[in-house]
Amino acid sequence: MGAYFNRDLSWIDFNSRVLEEGLRKELPPLERFRFLSIVSSNFDEFFMVRVAAMKRALRNGGGPDPSGLSPAEQLRRTSERVRAVIRRQYACLMEEVLPALARGGLKLLRPESYTKAHRDYLESYFLSRIYPILTPLRIEAELPSIDSFSMNAAFLLGQEHADSGPEGAGEDRMAMVQVPPALNRIVLLPEEDGPAGPLRPWALLEDLLVTWGAALFPGLRVRECMLFKVNRDADFSVDEKRDEDFIEAMEEVLESREKSMAVRMVCSPGSALLRDELARRLSLGEEDLYSMEGPLNLGGLFDLVNIQGFDKLREKLRPVYPSPAFSEDEPMWDRISREDVMIHLPYHSFDPVARFFREAAADPQVISIKTALYRTSGNSPIIRALEEAAVNGKQVTALVELKARFDEERNISWANRLEKAGVIVVYGLARLKVHAKITMVIRRENERIKRYLHLSTGNYNDKSARTYEDIGLFTCREDIAFDAGLLFNMITGYSTIQPMRKLVIAPTSLKRRLLELIDRESSRSNPESPGRILVKVNSLADTDVIDALYRASRAGVKVSLCVRGICLLMPGVAGLSENIRVRSVIDRYLEHSRIYYFANGGAEELYLSSADWMPRNLERRIELMFPVLSEPIRTRLRDSLEAYFRDNTQARLLDSGGNWTLQSPGPGESPFRVQEYLLSRAAAESPESARSEFTVRRSPPHR
Repeated sequence: MGAYFNRDLSWIDFNSRVLEEGLRKELPPLERFRFLSIVSSNFDEFFMVRVAAMKRALRNGGGPDPSGLSPAEQLRRTSERVRAVIRRQYACLMEEVLPALARGGLKLLRPESYTKAHRDYLESYFLSRIYPILTPLRIEAELPSIDSFSMNAAFLLGQEHADSGPEGAGEDRMAMVQVPPALNRIVLLPEEDGPAGPLRPWALLEDLLVTWGAALFPGLRVRECMLFKVNRDADFSVDEKRDEDFIEAMEEVLESREKSMAVRMVCSPGSALLRDELARRLSLGEEDLYSMEGPLNLGGLFDLVNIQGFDKLREKLRPVYPSPAFSEDEPMWDRISREDVMIHLPYHSFDPVARFFREAAADPQVISIKTALYRTSGNSPIIRALEEAAVNGKQVTALVELKARFDEERNISWANRLEKAGVIVVYGLARLKVHAKITMVIRRENERIKRYLHLSTGNYNDKSARTYEDIGLFTCREDIAFDAGLLFNMITGYSTIQPMRKLVIAPTSLKRRLLELIDRESSRSNPESPGRILVKVNSLADTDVIDALYRASRAGVKVSLCVRGICLLMPGVAGLSENIRVRSVIDRYLEHSRIYYFANGGAEELYLSSADWMPRNLERRIELMFPVLSEPIRTRLRDSLEAYFRDNTQARLLDSGGNWTLQSPGPGESPFRVQEYLLSRAAAESPESARSEFTVRRSPPHR
């Protein structure tokens, strides 16, 4: 038996754990639908990136992965595992979730169930609001452009009368129509009386297209039709040598994705002939075709989760609490100058982060802002504050990572906006993604310069901050600020690698430092006082780090790992990893923070990081690990970290065979749910009542 699990099969197991949340019958139906929707979105990206890479490896004669599986075997097992997950997903959707929504007054109508009243309403809706937008495209020798994010309808067309038209005109033809991405796929019908009270029927936009799409082809008869979606290869990179026109090079990458290798087609079961013909033209085999007995592309129906008027069908909105560390009447600089401050999202509001930028933009004492942006939201308060700061005459430097996959277009847009406002925009580094999350505000105080920092495990995204669990740290410690200055100089200009006092960066030193910390724990461990390592990451796939953890286990170190997603490490194997325990927590919020704890013989050390323990993070990205030096914050973080290993309701335990087992309270044990614990702790510490929105300040406080 090899010493590692397969990366991609481990990821499918993670998506299966997400699905299991949707299978929970005790959850409200819209909450269950949310998890089913996430599963579909996850699989789209998985096929576009990981399966595409497998296919390329197979074509190029690639060797086995660390688990020992060949590309061909990986593809075979991937197909089997994915289909098994999808079968469970759609059985849950069709047999449980959609019927539960209907009982709650939100009923999906499919074409076969339209009444005359429904048909009259929907036909009128189609002809007035949808038909004018549609563009039918002939399918001839080459397929029209089909991108990875579009839903499409294919039609097999014949003559309305077999004996009409010129010779040869009776041959079947094929056409396709893209479901307009600008329109909402959820079509609400007027409310009606149901058996258990008011009923709000809804239909799918694509069903209307299939039902009345014949209007696009006058003089022809629709013989067969089928809905389909294609996943294309998105696992290729920009030409890193094109420094002068890097944005243009990125735009070319986005265009090429629309024509790249197809890796999967998802389709409705409407027409075997259309399915096979499209597959042939896309060079897809039978193993690449996924027929769904239900609505396609559930990820594109996520808006259903937030539909108005059906709160009874979803979980009660969890409150967001203001950070107890900050006062509305005190400038942030005064508060951070006293001591380090931590915020824990989404239990705390994102407002202190946005306020950090807002106050920096408006404060006349602030002379410079430097920030590394990886992902932002659609209407980002961070971007607005940076624009304002530049307009106010401050020197603003923003590193916008254009290579953030699937956010490239948004980041190009922000880069252009920032440049127009006068911001110095840097587009990342050649061959390295800048994944570190750090901002430095430079302020003139008492005829000297003082630097304030925000360091984070997650992105500067006010939208995802409501659902992603992350940790941010505010500090003005001179040693950390000095290192931050070196880091920005390295990623914005020409600089040799500089030794740092407190910050640790990838790809130059982070992996080496992690291995040193793990091996140090091994050397200081003994039977009387065994070493201890507690780690929370999203993924664990770096074999050098895994081997170091195996050495630590053999040395008697007690290793506890909370790994949300991919895990190649095999726990509990005698003589290899018997002192290692691995668990995963899947819950309402997406666990995203990275926390590393080392007992260090009693002189414990605790770090936060932007980096997962994967080769790409440790070797091919600019990542950041920063120490937690404040004793109160370290105590609080250790308590939070240990709470993940007490969870006995949402945690799943990994065994040496690769099986994940949902935990439950033992005899005499009370249920413990870590996210509820952290939420209740934030509530108990909040100086104000709960609130769901950010506090918007019109101006910074006066000093």
